[in-house]
Amino acid sequence: MLGLVLVYQVESWVMLALLLAIIAVKGFTLVSAIGFRPDAFDATGKQTKSTWVGILTVGLVLELATLFVPLGLIGRLLNIGFTIAALVYLADVRPALKEVMRRPRW
Repeated sequence: MLGLVLVYQVESWVMLALLLAIIAVKGFTLVSAIGFRPDAFDATGKQTKSTWVGILTVGLVLELATLFVPLGLIGRLLNIGFTIAALVYLADVRPALKEVMRRPRW
């Protein structure tokens, strides 16, 4: 019986660590998106700055809500979608924005 309790305790700590990591990633992506100029988003051909900031803000707020309110199935599915959006921003949009900002202007 003690072994089973230990397994659940380890699982709880792992889930808390994952939750905090996802909150950190979503917070980082939001701060990163806010830091770029709006015309850089237009130059990359991606969504506008306000669209990305809105998506990332809602995603972060929804993730923070999981700390205080148990989400149902729809909330969890939305949370997964916003997590994917944050990862897309990190993998695709942010590198493109950095490339646009690095280009020399003649």
